[in-house]
Amino acid sequence: MSEFRFIHVSDLHLGRRYANIPQPEDGNIRGRLMEARHGTIERIAAAARDHGAEHVLVAGDSFDTPTPSDVVLRQALSAMGRDPDIMWWLLPGNHDNLRDGEPLWEQIARQAPQNVRPLTRAEPVSLRPDVTLLPCPVTYRSAGRDLTECLPRMPSAEGALRIGLAHGGVVDFVEAGDNIPPDRDRSARLDYLALGDWHGRMAVGPRVQYSGTPEQDRFKHDRRGVALAVTLEGVGMPPRIEEMPIGQFHWSSIELPLYHGQDAAQALAALLPAEGRRDALVRVNATGWSSLPEHDALTTAAARIAPDFAHFELRAEDLQIAHDDADLDEIDQAGALRKAAETLQEESRSQTLSQEDRDISSAALARLYSYVKEDAR
Repeated sequence: MSEFRFIHVSDLHLGRRYANIPQPEDGNIRGRLMEARHGTIERIAAAARDHGAEHVLVAGDSFDTPTPSDVVLRQALSAMGRDPDIMWWLLPGNHDNLRDGEPLWEQIARQAPQNVRPLTRAEPVSLRPDVTLLPCPVTYRSAGRDLTECLPRMPSAEGALRIGLAHGGVVDFVEAGDNIPPDRDRSARLDYLALGDWHGRMAVGPRVQYSGTPEQDRFKHDRRGVALAVTLEGVGMPPRIEEMPIGQFHWSSIELPLYHGQDAAQALAALLPAEGRRDALVRVNATGWSSLPEHDALTTAAARIAPDFAHFELRAEDLQIAHDDADLDEIDQAGALRKAAETLQEESRSQTLSQEDRDISSAALARLYSYVKEDAR
């Protein structure tokens, strides 16, 4: 048996609209993110060529919905068909499941080029006389059962490599819906189990792998997406797995702990990447303590630096603000603004109000201070 090479990817989510990302009036970050997702198709194909692989296994959620637009579908199939020497195997996942996406999969079967094959049946597929693909398509979203339970019963030729392809969570993942036993490779005699659904890169075991989405879409995994270049040298032998960078955008959530008296703006600048900002989406979570002037310096610095990034947000809800009479003097020494500032200060320290109400008053006082300082600048 000669070695068998393939690419394992999942969760392309083509057509995702990114409604959770604010769209600047003079920008098009959502469009850039959508285009980057489409661009993963060519980058995956390039990874296949570099790896010497003739097959790309997509472990579910090729499309973000069961009803992608004709533009999204047709352009995706066209991009996959550009290199006829690479076979694409598409497994229905949660988002493009068989029940909700029945017209989608029928359309793919009719319109896809010869090198793009939908896997709509839980039946063995011969990739080579000595290599069998065992797909487990998602019948409907949140099926609530282990769709890989059929794998031990799926036949394959004597001495052939057995590769499982499935979409869902293993029992250790509390966030996922389906329960795939982490030892399914052993119970089903698999040489490799390619999984999708978990958007981060995760090795459940040597033969059970999540590739993660090739283009990240959330502030969670803090790395660019990859494709897995897998080499199987023989039945029962451990796979060789290489992570091949695919993602264009880097999403990162950064913790910024502060203390009273610290230069908050300088602390923020020290944490941010110096290069690649146009393709970086950053969320900064400020915690600890700051004074009103320090808080104002932080928010001013964040506003100044934000345009450098594809997306930038400062979250300061958990940053406690210390304020004294000298800070109130900077707002106003008398009059309506001073009275409002004193009221907010009293409420932020009140023992009769809830912590939530005290936090709201403290944040409002910080906002009032910033408004006054902004007018003075």
